[in-house]
Amino acid sequence: MLVRFRPGAPKCYPQSSETVHNSLKTPRKTGFFGEMLSLSVRCCALAATKKAGSFAGMSAVSAAPIPAGNTRMALTDIEIKSAKGRDKPYKLADGGWLYLVVNPSGSKLWRMAYRFDGKERLLSLGAYPLVSLKDARAKRDEAKAALLAGIDPGEQKKRDKAAAALSQGNTFNVIADELIAKKRREGKSETTLSKNEWALSFVRPTLGDRPISEITAADVLGVLRQVEARGRHETAGRLRALIGQVFRYAIATARADNDPTFALRGALTTPTTKHRAAITDPAELGAFLRALDGYEARGATLAAMRLLPLVFTRPGELRLAEWAEIDMANAVWTIPASRTKMRREHQVPLCRQALAILSELHTMTGDGRLVFPGLRTAERPISENTMNAALRRLGYSQDEVTAHGFRATASTLLNESGKFSADAIERALAHQDPDPVRRAYARGVFWQERVEMAQWWADYLDRLKAGGEVVPLKKRAE
Repeated sequence: MLVRFRPGAPKCYPQSSETVHNSLKTPRKTGFFGEMLSLSVRCCALAATKKAGSFAGMSAVSAAPIPAGNTRMALTDIEIKSAKGRDKPYKLADGGWLYLVVNPSGSKLWRMAYRFDGKERLLSLGAYPLVSLKDARAKRDEAKAALLAGIDPGEQKKRDKAAAALSQGNTFNVIADELIAKKRREGKSETTLSKNEWALSFVRPTLGDRPISEITAADVLGVLRQVEARGRHETAGRLRALIGQVFRYAIATARADNDPTFALRGALTTPTTKHRAAITDPAELGAFLRALDGYEARGATLAAMRLLPLVFTRPGELRLAEWAEIDMANAVWTIPASRTKMRREHQVPLCRQALAILSELHTMTGDGRLVFPGLRTAERPISENTMNAALRRLGYSQDEVTAHGFRATASTLLNESGKFSADAIERALAHQDPDPVRRAYARGVFWQERVEMAQWWADYLDRLKAGGEVVPLKKRAE
């Protein structure tokens, strides 16, 4: 065999491309002489490649790049299409941190593993074949370019999605605002809406700018756990329900497919049920009324405290009362639907004692709109905590009595008196019958009984306050 060498070319025996590749992949342990021989062979191969020389009876050394080590060859479309699902997900590497995950179901997802700020990260690039091999590599290269610029491609992807979602109006914040606006149009009270806004303030910083369709049950649970960590277990439960309302509104408006809060039932700590403290013992109630008679407070606050046991409405309904709602001539106080819990107009019969308190108060606040104006301005009512604070100053703790507790006081003692029907008592408490026909019927039928009951109740309280003999109440016969 004749071998020609060009002047200056290293003298060595020609070798095939396969032989060169194998020599590069598997170093031989042959001592110093062997290493020198191996180096000579490699130099010879490289020189032959550069000179593109040809040898008699064999081809020149291949000019293709020589793979380093045992690096796997890049993926091909044929290999990807033929990949089948197994018992567990597995990966097919393409190189440059790009790989394909093949799931047991047969679905194939592109992923890119990378490191940023010293931490391992994972970037989702889409599903095959919607994202082709070529497109996946292009996305990988874009991500690498972002890394070189000091940008985390995963975080950048989230920001891009959030910006797109915001422009399309499908972020959690946008939909939550729409729900609040809908509730306002439906006549929900400003107090209720303010509480909703306060609750949503726990969610907005974390989930507010995210597309609602991408928020998972785990994301919602993370927010709720933060609320629970503050010891607000009841707030966490109510917040879960409110978040669920936002998601159901999104489903109804075709911007979400499911409500992740449904999967969180049972995941939160159940708060211990604690009823509002109330006085239900007649003798203790008489002692309280006597203490209230000796209480020194400004006119509006004292009048509210004296009226509350007589009318036993919700504290918020009383403190927001307006003079235009009170018909002194017909002894009726009409609470508008916008201020009642059930969003239905509620009428309260006024006994003689209640009318006397209101007549006296009218000389002080009758020139204004509010029956119980605040201390600083007549345009705002006494605060939500005014009456409870007065109870604390009277020496009663929150475990003994609350402003809302007078509803339980009236309900318990009126039912135990046996003098009035349960339906009349429920109407007086503004509890609604679920049957609309029965509710409409009851509105007229029980009014006269409620008028008589209001006067009997006021006279009964006077007797207890006077310290007269307390006769045990007997339950009404069935």
